[in-house]
Amino acid sequence: MKLNQNYANLQESYLFLTIAKKVAAYTEAHPDNHIIRMGIGDVTQPLVPAVIEAMHKATDEMAHKETFHGYSPDQGYDFLREAIQGYYAKRGVALKRSEIFVGDGAKSDVGNIVDIFADDNTVLIPDPVYPVYVDTNVMSGRKVIYLDANEQNGFLGMPDENVKADIIYLCSPNNPTGAVYNRAQLKAWVDYALKNNAVILFDAAYESFITHDDLPHSIFEIEGAKKCAIEFCSFSKTAGFTGVRCGYTVICDELVSDGTKVNTLWARRQATKFNGVNYITQRAAEAVFTDEGQQQVKGVINYYRANAKVMVDAFKEMGVWFTGGENSPYIWHKVPDGMTSWEFFDYLLNEAEVVGTPGSGFGKNGEGFFRLTAFGTLEKTQEAMERLKKLLKK
Repeated sequence: MKLNQNYANLQESYLFLTIAKKVAAYTEAHPDNHIIRMGIGDVTQPLVPAVIEAMHKATDEMAHKETFHGYSPDQGYDFLREAIQGYYAKRGVALKRSEIFVGDGAKSDVGNIVDIFADDNTVLIPDPVYPVYVDTNVMSGRKVIYLDANEQNGFLGMPDENVKADIIYLCSPNNPTGAVYNRAQLKAWVDYALKNNAVILFDAAYESFITHDDLPHSIFEIEGAKKCAIEFCSFSKTAGFTGVRCGYTVICDELVSDGTKVNTLWARRQATKFNGVNYITQRAAEAVFTDEGQQQVKGVINYYRANAKVMVDAFKEMGVWFTGGENSPYIWHKVPDGMTSWEFFDYLLNEAEVVGTPGSGFGKNGEGFFRLTAFGTLEKTQEAMERLKKLLKK
C-alpha cells in the first residue's frame, strides 16, 4: 500500500489543528480560567425561529409514509433552488434552476470542485488565503502560484498580465483579511479570466455581511462573469448553519471549456460522489429566504456586525492598523512591533486569555498580522477588547 504523499506532507501542518493543540494545553494547565475564543469563525447565536419551525415541520413529515423523503435529488430539491433563484434575482442576477447545486457547505464544494479540473492546470491563489484553497490543490499535485495581497494594496491583489493561470481563487469579503473587492476590481479579474481562458472560483460565503451598496455580493453582478466564474455560498455565516451544513454552488451554462459545459461535469461528479443534502436541512434553508426568515436572519447578522463595530472602535482607539470589520465579520490587524504572528498568539493567550488566529498560518504575507472574528457574544467581544487594550498599553 502506498499513500498519497501530497496528503502526508500536509497532515501535520494544518493551521487550526495547531491552534487547537495550543489552546487545549493551556486549558489543561489553567482549568479554572476563562478563555475568550475569537479564532475560529464558528457562530454563537441560535438558529432563527423561521428555520426551527421549518425543521420541526419537515421532521414531522418524515414520520409519515405519505410525506417521507429518502434520497434527495443530487442538485437539491426544486423548492430550495427556486428560493435561491429568487434571492439572486433581487440583485439583478438571473439564474436557471439547473445552474444551482445544493451541497453540504461551501468548504466541501470549494474543496471538491477541483475534481473536474485536470491536475496540470496552474492555480493562482491569493496570499494570505483560507488554507482549503491551497491544501486541496497541493493534495492533487497541481502547480500553485501566489498573488501578493498585502498592506500596500489593501490585501486586494489584482491581476498581472505577465502571469498566466488556469484556475483563480477569489474570496470577497475575504477570509482572513476582511477586505472586499469593488465592481471595477472584480471586472478586471473577469476580463483577465476571459482573456486567459481561466476560471474564477469565487467564494461568497460572507456576502451577507456587506453593508455598502456599491460593493457586489456576487461575481455574477459583473458583466461576463457567467462565462468564466463559479460561485460558492454558504448558509453557515448567513443563517448559523455551521452545525447543520448546507450551502450552494452556481455554475452557469455559459461556462464552457473545449465545447463541454462545466455545469455538466459538476453534475456528473456530484451524482457519483454525493447523495445530496437531507430533506429537513433543505426545508430549513428554504425558510431562510422567506420574508420572515430574511428579517430574522438579518437581525442575527446585525448582532455580529455590532460585535465587529466594537472591535473596529477598539482598534481605532488603540491606533492599530487593520482591515475588515465594516463589510466583514473579520478584523485583520497588525501585531505589535517585533513580534511574529505566532509569538503574538502565545502572548495574547497567556497574558489576556484571548484566542485569535496567527496571520502567518494563512501564508507568508500574513506574517505580522492577526485575525479576530466577530462571531462571539457581545459581552465576550467587549471583554476581549478591554483585555486587548490593557495588554497593548503595556
